[in-house]
Amino acid sequence: MNKKPVTKFTSLFALLLVVQFAHAQKGTASNPYILEPSVTTVAIGYYWSEAKPVLRINSGNFVRVHTLITSTPERLEAAGLPAKEIEPALREVQLVKEKGPGGHVLTGPIYIEEAEPGDVLEVLFDSIQLATPYGYNAIGQSGFLSDEIFERKTSIIPLDKQKMIGRFGNNIQIPLRPFFGSMGVAPAKEVGKWNSAPPWKNAGNLDNKELVAGSRLFVPVFVKGALFEIGDGHAAQGNGEVDITAIETSLIGKLQFIVHKQKKQEWPRAETTTHIITMGCDRDLNAATHIAVREMIKYLMEEKSMSQADAYMLCSMAVDVNITQLVDGNVGVHAMLPKSIFIKN
Repeated sequence: MNKKPVTKFTSLFALLLVVQFAHAQKGTASNPYILEPSVTTVAIGYYWSEAKPVLRINSGNFVRVHTLITSTPERLEAAGLPAKEIEPALREVQLVKEKGPGGHVLTGPIYIEEAEPGDVLEVLFDSIQLATPYGYNAIGQSGFLSDEIFERKTSIIPLDKQKMIGRFGNNIQIPLRPFFGSMGVAPAKEVGKWNSAPPWKNAGNLDNKELVAGSRLFVPVFVKGALFEIGDGHAAQGNGEVDITAIETSLIGKLQFIVHKQKKQEWPRAETTTHIITMGCDRDLNAATHIAVREMIKYLMEEKSMSQADAYMLCSMAVDVNITQLVDGNVGVHAMLPKSIFIKN
């Protein structure tokens, strides 16, 4: 006589448990938060402590984020891209009223609940995928040789997702290694609205081609919640990015965010499957190089318990110092330490 009501109750209770479990598992690798670009979910041209979060997550959560190509529909169409191939979201975000001082379309900001000033935010690039079958390269007025090469030209680059190559002209195939050119956190409140073009201590427009899927970026946190933004997708790039663009494109990445409490770090660092990377940014290339090398010495002293002199010597023997980019206001330098040189006992 009581069996039927009990069965109904049990079924309802089981259903509630399933719903609660599914809700609790939001933000996992298999069920990430989804963040699509729209008028209400992008910041165009800035990193800012006062920007309103578009998503709140916890440390350890995964987010699948879609970023838009850094251009406008009008410019892409003028370069020869058919109007039907332009993402609807790119047209939509042209309606955003608050723009600048930079020009990047950044998805975010994402608020990480545990992040506070003095912490370090680790961002794992779990996967990075092409969102469109095309990109572009354009010679800009701020290119490295803009005082010598005056032609302003934009070329649409077809992208083959299966072969992972970009086709430039008839006889040139460029291997694709997708990465996000700009990703970072809000700078300290007193800095104000930071231009998305020059990279700095908050990361931002690093244009570091080593930050492909599987790599990790470590950025100091300056404000509560960190306020992470990401964009400026690149399908491929040469170190230097000399004409001011790579193969610019839209990307979809699955990212994991991890907060390291009170882990003192002044400048962005990164780790790939093969290297530890330190970075420096400044208007002067010499000063940026000093920062990158000093940061590597600091890393070796802190993480490998080396003396300053030994760390300096190892940098000269084993660390490659590379120009990241020469065109973003602040130029970038990154030092690469191969992990393979350290023997495990």
